[in-house]
Amino acid sequence: MRYSATSVMLPQLTIEEQAALLQKLGFDGIEWRVRRVSAETRKQPFSEWGAHKNDLTPENFAANGERMKKVAADHGLAIAGIASNPDATDLEHVKLLAEGAQASGAPFIRVGCPRRFDASVPYLELYDEAVAAFGKVLDVVAPYQVKVALEIHGGTIHTSASLAHRIVSHFCPDRICVIYDPQNMVMDGFETTEIGLELLGKYVGHIHAGGHRPEAKGKDEVGTVQWEWPGVSMAEGVYSYPRMLKKLKALGYAHFISIEDFRDLPVEAKLKEGIDYLRAVEAKL
Repeated sequence: MRYSATSVMLPQLTIEEQAALLQKLGFDGIEWRVRRVSAETRKQPFSEWGAHKNDLTPENFAANGERMKKVAADHGLAIAGIASNPDATDLEHVKLLAEGAQASGAPFIRVGCPRRFDASVPYLELYDEAVAAFGKVLDVVAPYQVKVALEIHGGTIHTSASLAHRIVSHFCPDRICVIYDPQNMVMDGFETTEIGLELLGKYVGHIHAGGHRPEAKGKDEVGTVQWEWPGVSMAEGVYSYPRMLKKLKALGYAHFISIEDFRDLPVEAKLKEGIDYLRAVEAKL
């Protein structure tokens, strides 16, 4: 298996510093964040979901492509993919990302559905809208050597492998893929690992790895337990990474497993814990 980490975890570091840290810890690749940041956010301290020291944006992505490619190569890393966040109706944004991905050699850009799911709009309406929008996205991306990735995520109409497959199956897996994200699915959309991976098949283009487990936080007025999902190590979470790695090995999976861990702990310690665990699991297969 090949392991990467998302640079969303590394807001205080330049791209050179990010690559050096992952090289030191024995990673194979890096998933770089490329996102727009508001002027107001730039005034705040660096943070995972705010401004980053590396300041990679859709507008400067292509200009930084050769630099990113060189930095990764100099540190023995591949670019696993791009952690971007346009929705599928923002075609100008998508085009900028595709240009940058081609310049850097990144294999995919992450694109979301036009709207999230909040139960105010019927699912079938959102589904039809999403399929039509991704068709236009793929037309924009067609001139570039880059895939579009749809991430399994809570609050969307693709919270599970089968719901994501229902969207991407309209298109060729050479052009669109799914980011299989089990730590999102344990909170919303869980499906049996083996079934989900078999269903997605060639559409599995990337994987996010992290840990969560439920914690009871009181009851409502009729006694229903209310649950929260704090982050924990992968070894302590409810999702079975040994089962996932075993199935991926059987399927001949050749893309990256990328660590996403946003616990309030020193980032180097989290990354080391994560990759050491995954490599130990793999060694036992």
